[in-house]
Amino acid sequence: MTTIEESIEIEVPVSTAYNQWTQFETFPQFMDGIERVEQKDDTHLHWVAKIGGDKREWDAEITEQHPDHRVAWRAMDQDGPNGVVTFHKLDEGRTKVMVQMGYEPEGVSESIGSFVGLDSRRVKGDLESFKEFIEGRAHETGAWRGNVEEN
Repeated sequence: MTTIEESIEIEVPVSTAYNQWTQFETFPQFMDGIERVEQKDDTHLHWVAKIGGDKREWDAEITEQHPDHRVAWRAMDQDGPNGVVTFHKLDEGRTKVMVQMGYEPEGVSESIGSFVGLDSRRVKGDLESFKEFIEGRAHETGAWRGNVEEN
């Protein structure tokens, strides 16, 4: 299993960063390779992405969610990653966002990409794009403030 850990500091309050992150259907606007995210209900998402030139789809379940603190998920099958995003208040106007993900690379190209760190650089780039996305707005595009307890 490949594990990725990346973080970034963002110049918005923790609630703004968290609220925007819970708007999963906006992910294609700042995540490279993500074509579509469809939120089926409070805890289920369907992802469509282009990874290494291949189109991939998977379903994910949010296993834990606590406003302004964390969102954890697991792939419902082998095609997607498992992970957690945590939000850390640095001060009233700054937040640290941390991503931890694990996945099984498929095929030679994904295995090589993982070995040379392309997947970590992609996540880092997505975090930088998220930073630009949310800092460039006056406010988040929406919010979901419900709790999901770990099963």
